[in-house]
Amino acid sequence: MTVLDTPTSTAKPARMSDAEWRARLELAACYRIFDHLGWVEMIFNHITVRVPGEDGHLLINPFGLMYNEVTASNLVKIDLDGNVLSDSDWPVNEAGLLIHSVIHANRPDAHCIMHTHTTAGTGVACLRGGLDPDNFYAAQLHDMVAYHDFEGITVDPEEKPRLVANLGNHDLMILRNHGLLALGPTLPAAFASLWTLQRACEIQLAAQSSGQPLTPVTLEAAVRSTKESFQLGDRTQAGRTLFDALRRRIDRIAPDYAV
Repeated sequence: MTVLDTPTSTAKPARMSDAEWRARLELAACYRIFDHLGWVEMIFNHITVRVPGEDGHLLINPFGLMYNEVTASNLVKIDLDGNVLSDSDWPVNEAGLLIHSVIHANRPDAHCIMHTHTTAGTGVACLRGGLDPDNFYAAQLHDMVAYHDFEGITVDPEEKPRLVANLGNHDLMILRNHGLLALGPTLPAAFASLWTLQRACEIQLAAQSSGQPLTPVTLEAAVRSTKESFQLGDRTQAGRTLFDALRRRIDRIAPDYAV
């Protein structure tokens, strides 16, 4: 039995495609994984995925629910302008919509986008020097992380082109004074990138708290580590083993995500 065949899932709605239901199950499981890991900010922040086979349609969490309340059926389907396309008793957060919609619109390879305000991630985002390359996880992210300067709560449409320009072709971005952002060609790929960046931030702050200088990682070692970690094999398979392992845990402790 695969994770997609979990007996806890209800039958998909009759008018919904199999592909959309599978995407909903995976995304709802991801919200529960974030909750399990503590990557939560009350009812705020977002993970979005494209609806397979439906150009310009996205799935996003209902604004007002905690991550441990998100299920496959209560995820909201929207278009890139924020119009709600599914039956929902919940609105969509305007700030989350701005960030996610403009990136989905301008990065066709972005199947999934994740945004967090974790303590470690936001802490590093507040540092003038940003991410320090001198730890095991940061060394795997050489030339993978973009930066975007803080312009306030992201509700101003005029910020959109600057977000896109600063992201460029990177799959990770540190929103200065704000938090972390990751994207990928699949949800597990985005998750693997974000998990690595989150761990890099945690280790950096722990090491810096000692007041001792960090041991430098050579450029050669960082380039090699990044290649070995993220640039070998099929990118669409990146993170699948890790994500599926965490999803099996969620199937055991919070199976109601699949209703």
